[in-house]
Amino acid sequence: MTEHLAATGAPVHAIELDASLARRLQRLTLQFPNLTVVPGDVLQANIGEIAAGRRVRIYGNLPYYITSPILHHLFTFANLIDEMHIVIQSEVAERLTARPNSKPYGYLSVATQLYARPELVLHIPREAFSPPPEVGSALVTLRFPGERARLSQADEAKFLDFVKLCFAQKRKTLVNNLRSMAAPDRVREALLRRDFFFRPQRDQAIGVIAHDAVHAGFDQQAHVRRLIHRPAHDLQVAFARFRE
Repeated sequence: MTEHLAATGAPVHAIELDASLARRLQRLTLQFPNLTVVPGDVLQANIGEIAAGRRVRIYGNLPYYITSPILHHLFTFANLIDEMHIVIQSEVAERLTARPNSKPYGYLSVATQLYARPELVLHIPREAFSPPPEVGSALVTLRFPGERARLSQADEAKFLDFVKLCFAQKRKTLVNNLRSMAAPDRVREALLRRDFFFRPQRDQAIGVIAHDAVHAGFDQQAHVRRLIHRPAHDLQVAFARFRE
């Protein structure tokens, strides 16, 4: 993948944790002076520094066990990204692209669609890999921006914390899931207000649109769920080549 991207002539930064693979990539720089190898963990990578004021496209085969932490990290640089093209586990791909009222729709769907417009491009059979993985894979394209471009959400972190609570236990009602944030009566009252609503049928809908009604009138209790950051491998950051 790195070689194909570098062959376009556009500046390419390859983030690689594995030292042996980084050395192999480093040898490619002799053939492609537009290639820069960035040894290290993508979860610690500062995409803003790598971009250096340029718009970026990101390509990668994401480790399946830490796909969500990687996406959340990259979403912090959403204002710099035009597109992401990633190979991930099929089940996760379906969650990213899920629509409201579908079984896979949940927190990750909302978070992804807040920042980007995801598309499941194709499923990749296990036989395409050597050795074949135990799960199916899929190529997903994320085009930026997402719903946040049309929303006046002041605090995205609080919004996503709220959404995480809403989907914490899907079998429970919103009144029960939000007990730690507000008394049941206040939640019921907020759900009946016009400024709190769901848009289950609209394409690219975030689902939960506003949470001000729930926050109004009582103290907010923050809920932060720490993600376990493990090393990530092989992420490519490619810069679009500008025409003179």
